[in-house]
Amino acid sequence: MSEIRILAINPGSTSTKFAVYYGSECRLKKTLRHSIEELSLYDNIIDQFEFRKGLIIDSLVEEGFDVDKIKYIIGRGGLTYPLKSGVYLVNNRMLEHARAGIYGQHASNLGPLIADYIALQIPGAHAYVADPVVVDELEDIARFSGHPMFERRSIFHALNQKATARIHARKIARKYEDLNLIVVHLGGGISVGAHQKGVVIDVNNALDGEGPFSPERSGTLPAGQLIDLCFSNKYEKDEIRRMVIGEGGYVAYLGTNDAMEVENRAKGGDDLALKVQDALGYQVAKAIGEMAVVLNGKVDAVLLTGGLAYNQYLTQYIAKKVEFISAVHVYPGEDELEALAMNTLRVATGEVEPLNYPN
Repeated sequence: MSEIRILAINPGSTSTKFAVYYGSECRLKKTLRHSIEELSLYDNIIDQFEFRKGLIIDSLVEEGFDVDKIKYIIGRGGLTYPLKSGVYLVNNRMLEHARAGIYGQHASNLGPLIADYIALQIPGAHAYVADPVVVDELEDIARFSGHPMFERRSIFHALNQKATARIHARKIARKYEDLNLIVVHLGGGISVGAHQKGVVIDVNNALDGEGPFSPERSGTLPAGQLIDLCFSNKYEKDEIRRMVIGEGGYVAYLGTNDAMEVENRAKGGDDLALKVQDALGYQVAKAIGEMAVVLNGKVDAVLLTGGLAYNQYLTQYIAKKVEFISAVHVYPGEDELEALAMNTLRVATGEVEPLNYPN
């Protein structure tokens, strides 16, 4: 499979990560860091397109890769139309929606734009995205919020959740589509998904801070108190949004979004750090319980993944509370570049057909 050459691209808020795969073998993986000063030169995320794609192309040339032989270019999918899970060919409609940020502005919106640009420079190459954050497989009943003016949305760590679920399925010699799993992404945001036979039928909207609090997000807040705060005339809309997304969770309680720092403070006797860390685990365990109900108690496994899953104290705390539901398996970290490449490989080998983005 080494003749199948893949370029995977993952734009993040302060970095651009990319990797080159020959088949399933990673030949290059790089993280290009962007300073606040560099990014401040651009009015919005989309304006960073030329800057970021130029860095990727320059790096590939410097590393000596024959770019013309890379025929599969895949970017992390952004906030476009809600989509079912799968690998999508990038088309003009997707590019239009990524530029406009129809569901919000996020660095991942650059993924299809950069992939498409590079693919257009290479004869015979194609651009793709896979399992973007807007994957929406919710059951209709899960969309009800409690008021017809509000509908629950599916925006979560679909790429890593789906990849982890497939890794676990292969490990136990089963098909992902035959399993009922609860998959928890523990990162800067936290998402807890109910995977029923390969379909995520319910999940919290991690982008908006719904569900458990995380290092940077507040999670679901008491509605009455939030309403009072919004009309207290003490805060602007953007300030309240930052309380919920970016300056909630660990940041609000402990002044840092560094989970390793919180872990070390808790180990070192910082009572508040320990209580907040426990509270995060407590809320995650409650969310797992909710998803067990969604799956009617028929759960083959609970999977913990993401950066916070390296924290053994935290994963053990969660496991003790939920192991009565099913066995808990820990897959620490997240490799979105590998997940993108493996999704592309499924297309290149004919295992799956790429999907068309709706017009």
